[in-house]
Amino acid sequence: MVIMSERIPMPGETILGGTFFMNPGGKGANQAVAAARAGGKVTFVCKVGDDIFGQQAGANFREAGINTTHVMIDPVNPSGVALITVDKHGENSIVVASGANIALRPEHVGLAHDAIRNASVILTQLETPIETVLHLADMVDPETIFILNPAPAAPLPEDLFKKVTIITPNESEASMLTGIEVHTAEDAAMAAAVLYEKGVKTVIVTLGERGAFLLHEGKGRHIPAVSVKAVDTTAAGDVFNGALAVALAEGQQMTDAVMFASRAAAISVTRKGAQASAPNRNEIKA
Repeated sequence: MVIMSERIPMPGETILGGTFFMNPGGKGANQAVAAARAGGKVTFVCKVGDDIFGQQAGANFREAGINTTHVMIDPVNPSGVALITVDKHGENSIVVASGANIALRPEHVGLAHDAIRNASVILTQLETPIETVLHLADMVDPETIFILNPAPAAPLPEDLFKKVTIITPNESEASMLTGIEVHTAEDAAMAAAVLYEKGVKTVIVTLGERGAFLLHEGKGRHIPAVSVKAVDTTAAGDVFNGALAVALAEGQQMTDAVMFASRAAAISVTRKGAQASAPNRNEIKA
């Protein structure tokens, strides 16, 4: 649920906003829809509430062409909700009530065993419990590309890093995970080196309008972003991750995959909303 405003309010402050709108969201859902629109064959494992938001979510997933076999209905917890303020520069502030997302347990992910074993790329994030993510990491075949988007930022067990093929933090997440304040591409290079030493094979630090820093096979490279006028940065990172997963599933080289993902994210910030901002394959190619 989004309100556009002149600026993001300070703690304890109430301001009058402008336009209000609702848009389907949730990090996992955004990434799944972004991947499907980018041309991927997507199976989504998640939980939604037994409410109108859960019903709308299921319909949106099916419309995007996502396999919803493992979209589970929680009879107790409501669907997750995010309250978002977006300022005139397109920057956002978000608070999330996790609802059914937090009830996605390891045993539920275990029900999707065959889909997980048959996937060429697995993408996950941290709006589900960390024990569920750890269980997933143990399920993933070592030959499968396993992408962890460590968002929202949270401390991670050290042994998880060695099980991750690609980690994709933004600046604040990279700072939390490494203790290095990330503001520039040079800072991102230092943070990426720390994560690489922890055992992650490939590190991609996303830097918003400054692009991304890629550390792959021990070699670092700054990949500039496409220059666009941002309207709303909500879900830009999710679109990046969804498109990245598709590009890698297709066998694109890592640098090309990051550039593909960066173009998708650039398109998304020119539009309002979360899933609504994800571009289709033809738009990315153009």
